[in-house]
Amino acid sequence: MDLRKIEILIEKYLEAETSIAEEKELQLYFSSPNVAQHLQQYIPVFKYYKQAKQEKSTVEFNLPTKKNSGKWLSIAASLLVLFGIGTFLIVNKPQEAVVADLGTFNNPEVALKETQKALAMLSNHVNTGIESVYYVTEYQKSKERIFN
Repeated sequence: MDLRKIEILIEKYLEAETSIAEEKELQLYFSSPNVAQHLQQYIPVFKYYKQAKQEKSTVEFNLPTKKNSGKWLSIAASLLVLFGIGTFLIVNKPQEAVVADLGTFNNPEVALKETQKALAMLSNHVNTGIESVYYVTEYQKSKERIFN
């Protein structure tokens, strides 16, 4: 094998940029008897990977069985039924007659006075807004005098 190519593949391998085919090529090179002297340090790494592929685990795992699932399932089902009954009772509660007073008046004179009061309040707020605009125009005039 070309020694320069192997050195490039080692650099790529150490940067974790090799493909599976390139790693197989490195594995083949380091399992051969004619490895370059300066690359001898990598032989144990590739021997380890070759041995690790062949190892099989002999440990058996005994997972505990779930015997309490029926108990928790019945508790969850009963809570769900209680929640459903509660929701049904809240949603289907008899509605109380709601008196909708939308500001309507039977007497025209009272209606006129309430309308005048509401319009006076609205006028007061509009006047406050107009005063603010007056200050802005005064500021604009002053600014034009100074900078022109």
